[in-house]
Amino acid sequence: MTERSNRPDRVAFVGFGEAGSALASGWGDARPTDLRAYDIKMETPATRQALIDRCAEHGVAGQTSLASALRRVVAVFCVVTADQALAAAQAGAPLIAPGTLWFDCNSCAPGTKRRAAQLIEAAGGRYVDVAVMSPVYPKRHHVPLLIAGPHSEAACATLGALDMRPNHAGAEVGRASSIKMLRSVMVKGMEALTAECFLAARRAGVEEEVIGSLEASDPDIRWRARGAYNLERMMVHGARRAAEMKEVALTVDELGLGGRMAAATAVWQELISDLGEEPGADDLYARADLILSRLPPLTR
Repeated sequence: MTERSNRPDRVAFVGFGEAGSALASGWGDARPTDLRAYDIKMETPATRQALIDRCAEHGVAGQTSLASALRRVVAVFCVVTADQALAAAQAGAPLIAPGTLWFDCNSCAPGTKRRAAQLIEAAGGRYVDVAVMSPVYPKRHHVPLLIAGPHSEAACATLGALDMRPNHAGAEVGRASSIKMLRSVMVKGMEALTAECFLAARRAGVEEEVIGSLEASDPDIRWRARGAYNLERMMVHGARRAAEMKEVALTVDELGLGGRMAAATAVWQELISDLGEEPGADDLYARADLILSRLPPLTR
């Protein structure tokens, strides 16, 4: 089959936040002819218009019901928050046509993905475990993807026809998710450690000494720049990261290792996200001061 023959002509997004917008804005000549999106925020009058406007900005037909979004589509990109992935599969399964590829791009525990797969497969769909392995901006549809599950070959052919960047991770649903989840123990955990270390150092008035010691121990890391970046990630994306890290904790717990570090990371991510999304100046101390000015007293 040619690449063009693998390209789906009717595609739907379930969820249309940052990830969905990034993919839709990246597709050029590979763009599906019928591209739709449904987001649960469209059911609320206060948030509906903003979602409809976002869809229009990216040339996507916004749908006010999940049923209309999924009618006769051949591929679905499920890009909701991690805590809503299973609910999205439950709602979408009765509405999809037989053979529909359900790309579950959410950052979920392998067990959560396997439960979602059972729902989609029982309805005649083809479930695909997708792990998005870097921020969607600036790469957009070229963001690296890990693909797992029994339909991986067909999934990779379809994604390739959409000019995307899939890599096969195995035939078992949950394998791609495991790689993403366990990587996040380190990536998001370092963000949380950054917050606890530098906020405490700033409040104690020993930030220069702490950074100097870190630079002496590990000079390959630009600690000021990295710290400012990590705090910005938590301020802007902490809510989504917290939901992901709760799934990471579940992943580690399912492996018999408790998941305590991941659970603590989720707490820090959620805490800083709740302070507001405006990250302020691109400077470690300015961001630390902004967070400390908003942070309520914390005790164990």
